[in-house]
Amino acid sequence: MAKRRMIDKGEKQIERVRHICLSLPETMEKLSHGEPTFFVKKKVFAMCSINHHDDGHIAVVCPAPIGVQQALIEASPKKYYRPPYVGGAGWVGVELPRVGDKELKMHLREAWRLIAPPKLQAALDV
Repeated sequence: MAKRRMIDKGEKQIERVRHICLSLPETMEKLSHGEPTFFVKKKVFAMCSINHHDDGHIAVVCPAPIGVQQALIEASPKKYYRPPYVGGAGWVGVELPRVGDKELKMHLREAWRLIAPPKLQAALDV
């Protein structure tokens, strides 16, 4: 029963991520490793992680500027974590139930900017 509640809660959180990501220029969604994943120009900028490998996280994982991952985790370890596999490259896990829409949008837009080609980034500023 608890696992079912986590899945239901995860679906609501995925919708939040989906709404923000798909509003960004030339973004597409595909399943990758069983989770909704968001791409710009065939490059990943956000991956949902809903209790992946039973780790308990209901999160989105995305790249962060150099040094930001560590600063976020140190400042708010209940909101942010170093995800496996991509954490070493500076990506950060964002616990979705612990961030508001404004904060989530800021992280996802920044992740998109870090991955999108420079010519496409100008479209976000228009």
